[in-house]
Amino acid sequence: MITLHHCPQTRSMRSLWLLHELGIDFEVETYPFDKTLRSPAYLEKSPAGRVPALELDGQAIFETGAITEILCERFSPNGMGRGVDHVDRAQWLIWVHFSETISQHTAALTQQHIALRDDTMRSPIVMKLEAARLGKCYAALEARLKGREYLLDSGFSAADVSVGQAVYMARFFAHLDGFEALTDWYERITQREGFKASLPGKDVLFSETFFPAWDMPS
Repeated sequence: MITLHHCPQTRSMRSLWLLHELGIDFEVETYPFDKTLRSPAYLEKSPAGRVPALELDGQAIFETGAITEILCERFSPNGMGRGVDHVDRAQWLIWVHFSETISQHTAALTQQHIALRDDTMRSPIVMKLEAARLGKCYAALEARLKGREYLLDSGFSAADVSVGQAVYMARFFAHLDGFEALTDWYERITQREGFKASLPGKDVLFSETFFPAWDMPS
């Protein structure tokens, strides 16, 4: 049995979406976004106390990029994945891992807007810089997606899942206005049943409200 250890609206949503796209049997253990992830039992699965962690064949695997590569190689090497001899292999790897470039800026903004509860600890300068860096990521995606339906010429893949989840989170801090190809792609992939199945329920870290990066929270 495959078990995903998951917190809603975190990077583990990336793995959850991929598992739904693969159409394989799995279980989900959901955690609150708190010190539960620092318990000795969980640290045996993910030594830094982060999600996701994936149990597969008696092993605990962590890091979303590694989980994506292992799942695709095992269950869909030339469907959701791209095998080592596939013409799109390099591009697949590039965009799967580009999702982390986006996510690192979103994580910085999450810390500023959510984790730092005292306004005096927050930095409008950091907020503005990190939101601008998300804009640079959007521009890179816009250039890639012009004239394409998906990130790869060979069609939808785990690269779209990885980047799509990263953009889902980034949109809470930097909107997609002005990025036409990116917006069209995002609307296309988020109509998929796998994406809808990976969305959080009522308990969320983020609302649908866009956080202005240049303002101190009131």
